[in-house]
Amino acid sequence: MPAIVREDLLDERLAKLETARSWSPRLLSRLETHIRSADDDALFRINPFTFARERSLREEEVIDLLLYATSLGLFGMDWLLLCPKCSCVVESLRSLEKVHSHYHCPACQVDLEASLDEHIVIAFTVSPEIREIEFHHPEQLSAHDYCFKYGTTRDGVLPDGRPFVDIKIALTKAVSYLPPGQTTRMTVEAKEGSILGVSPEGKASLLFSVEGTPSTIDQVAHVLFEKEVREHLPGIVAPGAVTFDVRNATTERGTFWLAVLPPGTKVGQAPISFVPFLTGKRLLTTQAFRDLFRSEVIRGTEGISVKDITLLFTDVKGSTALYDRIGDLNAFALVQQHFERLQDITTRFRGAIIKTIGDAVMAAFLNPADAVAAGLAMRADIAGFNQGQPDRQLILKIGIHKGAAIAVTLNERLDYFGQIVNVAARIQHLAGADEIYVSEEAYDQSVEAALKAFSVEAKVAKLRGIEQDQRVFCISAPAAK
Repeated sequence: MPAIVREDLLDERLAKLETARSWSPRLLSRLETHIRSADDDALFRINPFTFARERSLREEEVIDLLLYATSLGLFGMDWLLLCPKCSCVVESLRSLEKVHSHYHCPACQVDLEASLDEHIVIAFTVSPEIREIEFHHPEQLSAHDYCFKYGTTRDGVLPDGRPFVDIKIALTKAVSYLPPGQTTRMTVEAKEGSILGVSPEGKASLLFSVEGTPSTIDQVAHVLFEKEVREHLPGIVAPGAVTFDVRNATTERGTFWLAVLPPGTKVGQAPISFVPFLTGKRLLTTQAFRDLFRSEVIRGTEGISVKDITLLFTDVKGSTALYDRIGDLNAFALVQQHFERLQDITTRFRGAIIKTIGDAVMAAFLNPADAVAAGLAMRADIAGFNQGQPDRQLILKIGIHKGAAIAVTLNERLDYFGQIVNVAARIQHLAGADEIYVSEEAYDQSVEAALKAFSVEAKVAKLRGIEQDQRVFCISAPAAK
């Protein structure tokens, strides 16, 4: 069946997307071609990194493109909680505020904890207003497609590169919907190994061993689909045909699939890794997301952990004297210009401004190398800016630190909480005029290599309110010319 595209809406929203910012040549035409001609699978949960790689595009620009396109209604954003053991999509959520860090995989029967670094994945699906695809109506999918296209990602791969979902499909011998209030009969043939039964809804689960002498009689096992279960129902059957009578005791349709696993297979033990995908951490350090989706917040009282984030703090030295010298209005205008310049630099180095505090900036980066490069660029940019402002000099002090944090919502804004924030702010306070201080944690090999041309001094400092001494590296102010 040919794709049906809402031409008027598509043209209108592409026109707005074109003027939203400057894009590389042909980028929009490639997106338009994809919307018009790709099959339904390719328009469902688009991985920005895969999209960019297949078309030799820059990852950062593709992420921004899809974010702007989503803000204009061309796409919807899917927040996925993945199982790292079987590549199931345990939950698919439409907004950040619904994301939580504790979840349970019904296939592996394991409790999982997600962090923004991993297993929280953001993908993009074409809007039904623009082009309707079968995945907009998961209730109308076949049971097979619901389990293995809607309920699993192809981004989980084995060491040889094969998507693990293909292995799951090959091992699956029966899959069916379960009409409410009815019993569904499913039969599989098993010579040896084990039989795994899974309900994506988490209301039935089994793992039977196949052992002994082949059976000469009909083997029937009764399975109840009713309440959430947290472990596999154990059992033993003989080699041969086994019929499972699955009774749906609820008032809603369910799903169940049966796989025959080879001898020695342990559920949840496959060596799965994931192709690069857009993590929550990457998204929250993307300035376009923070600018376009200000209403996206974390509602959970515990926040969501991020295992490794780099924070950069700046401040303006002598800002009080500056306000006294040139007046509040002039100083405020000057500081606003400085904020704009720092944001441009932060974005260029794949970071995002988290907030401004007075004259200070807090920014987040994916890694220390980007943060240090941004800090050096900030210092050089403000120095150049000052050449045109002889009586209004802005002098930056910068501190950089990395570690674990909690992503939270404070004052209706996405923010980070934890000791890393306190330490990063204290390290910034150590800096003098035009100095950049980097913590030992952030001073990795990539940073050391990038600073070979600079004067760097290692120090041990006492940070206010921090019990343990902190080893830091000071990138000295450039020599006066």
